[in-house]
Amino acid sequence: MRDQDRLPTSPGFWRSPLRGPWFTSVLGLVLLVGITVLFVTGLVSYAAYNPGLSRVNDTTPDKGLLGFYLFAWPTDPVWLYRLTQGVHVTLGITLIPVLLAKLWSVVPRLFALPPARSVAHALERISLLLLVGGGLFEFTTGVLNIQLDYVFPGSFYPLHFYGAWVFFAAFVAHAVLKTPTALRTVRRRLRDEPEEGVTPEADTLVPPRPDRPTVSRRGAFGLVGGGSLLLFLTTVGQSLGGPFRRTALLAPHGTADPNGGPNGFQINKTAAYAGITAADTHEDAWRLVVTGRTGTVRLSRAQLLQLPLHSSSLPIACVEGWSTADQWWRGVRLRDLAALVGHDGDPPDVLVESLQRHGAFRRAALRANQVADPRTLLALYVNGEELSPDHGHPARVIVPAAPGVLNTKWVGRLTFGALR
Repeated sequence: MRDQDRLPTSPGFWRSPLRGPWFTSVLGLVLLVGITVLFVTGLVSYAAYNPGLSRVNDTTPDKGLLGFYLFAWPTDPVWLYRLTQGVHVTLGITLIPVLLAKLWSVVPRLFALPPARSVAHALERISLLLLVGGGLFEFTTGVLNIQLDYVFPGSFYPLHFYGAWVFFAAFVAHAVLKTPTALRTVRRRLRDEPEEGVTPEADTLVPPRPDRPTVSRRGAFGLVGGGSLLLFLTTVGQSLGGPFRRTALLAPHGTADPNGGPNGFQINKTAAYAGITAADTHEDAWRLVVTGRTGTVRLSRAQLLQLPLHSSSLPIACVEGWSTADQWWRGVRLRDLAALVGHDGDPPDVLVESLQRHGAFRRAALRANQVADPRTLLALYVNGEELSPDHGHPARVIVPAAPGVLNTKWVGRLTFGALR
């Protein structure tokens, strides 16, 4: 027996007295709520990119029926994407200790023999592999993305999108099978009924010869909860911005705003990274090309400054979960530029093209409701000063409630009209 107990396939190999249906059930119910919120906010984030509007916005062109839920992204409230993506990223980080503890609590089942007692049991084991593998994949790629560490093959967007659907399908199947048992287990504990013998499967979580405990289950829950709280406190500040940013120690943008001054707020992509040179943006060389129903106009920065200028107080919020405080932008409304090329009244969609020569989202499409919003600007100034090169000089788009990548920098061309 001792030789057999050296193998992970033996129940005697797993001797922690912490394992049991109560411990697993509580963690499972926490993940049931948390992962559901993660999935919904992830879908919302994808919808915010307006992938159904134009191919240039569609990061998963072969999604087919998986795009059934897409809807036109609104411009109100202006902090909408900051909230939804902040919840998605912060909650995902916060749940990591819970996920790891849950996997630890059920690891004996992953090695249980025989691997399949019936067809139904085999299907359940396959769904379990998809659940565990999908969960680890989604959390790992998510963490790498918010750390701007793109070491995985291919683009983050399709990998995370398709992985989320596989993971959540397995998660739903698992939840349907296990949630009733978990709820019964929690109710039994609250009634001080013994947890052993709840079901034959629950007994597999209780070690036959447990070691002496070094920590109570209450202490284990405290350790998991404390870890989650620590991750929350060291992450959430990047979504709140302002003085809270300094608390986001685990986020790339968790430091103080760089450099100071009117342009001293966070960015992802510098002008140097995007290949933008002073020659590209010099006032003698740069022209904004605007195309629409009545033709094309070319406007210098000086000519743009002769048009009516308007101001908007808007944040920038990015898919990595970070956002800036509200900045004071000043420039020309997109709907006024649409009117210059024959789109009076209700303006149409617009394709925005950057001077950037490579990289994702150097072109982006905006919906008509975003163009029509009076707060949507081709910004020339921020906080009373000309845009810096890293913030998009000579002109950038700023749109209420839109993901940061749709707030195109170094704009060179606007094409109004049907995009399909």
